[in-house]
Amino acid sequence: MASELLVIDGLSKTFSAPAGDVIALSNIRLQVRKGEFITIIGPSGCGKSTLLKIVAGLDTRYTGTVLLNGKPIEGPSIEKGFIFQEPRLFPWLTVEKNIAANLSLKNPQVRQRVNELIELVRLQGFEKSYPRELSGGMAQRVSIARALLRNPDVLLLDEPFGALDAFTRTHMQEVLLDIWQRNGTTMLFVTHDLDEAVFLGERVVIMNPRPGHIRSVLPVDLPFPRKRSGTAFQEMRRLVLNEFEKVEEPLYDVGGGI
Repeated sequence: MASELLVIDGLSKTFSAPAGDVIALSNIRLQVRKGEFITIIGPSGCGKSTLLKIVAGLDTRYTGTVLLNGKPIEGPSIEKGFIFQEPRLFPWLTVEKNIAANLSLKNPQVRQRVNELIELVRLQGFEKSYPRELSGGMAQRVSIARALLRNPDVLLLDEPFGALDAFTRTHMQEVLLDIWQRNGTTMLFVTHDLDEAVFLGERVVIMNPRPGHIRSVLPVDLPFPRKRSGTAFQEMRRLVLNEFEKVEEPLYDVGGGI
């Protein structure tokens, strides 16, 4: 269908190891509409990060089909932005130069775009600051702005708020939703936090391990902005938790893994 930005069909991934091959992903099938916000949750080792890296084009050794805009993903490209758990900023560059990356701020179009992104991620006044002068949440906002510089079709986020304290994490979730609603960028967001998955996602993808596969995809039929303390949110959380408890591994991912 024309509205399907990303189509994953029969995706499987095997890693070779001295002790024997490890099947990281098995027969993954998922379709993502343009502008959709998808959250992906599952225990450690279920292949969440591997799935994201394949969509990003960082891993091309797999079987099955992965299409973006109807074309096979064969490697990294400006169509895909990737955000890691750590900001991975250049410590010798200011905020604005980190966002511009390898493009020159002397170019009026680049300068305008960087200024727009600084406003979008709420970092006005910190343009000339260096990473060491930023909080963890601010540094991650710089990372998000940099990933959005070339207007990617899809933004891939691999537990981007996992290292932040609870207050900053909550704030960053709201910032990301604001960016998504204002920019219309398709989001695939990997998390180990069930509340975060329900708070952000239009659909929650629950994965099982050994081998990694999609157990279920649950729509989150709640309007934005969402209130965690609201009855509807808590009921949705219970529905996701009930499904999640059927996973054959401990509930909460501790980070890392495949």
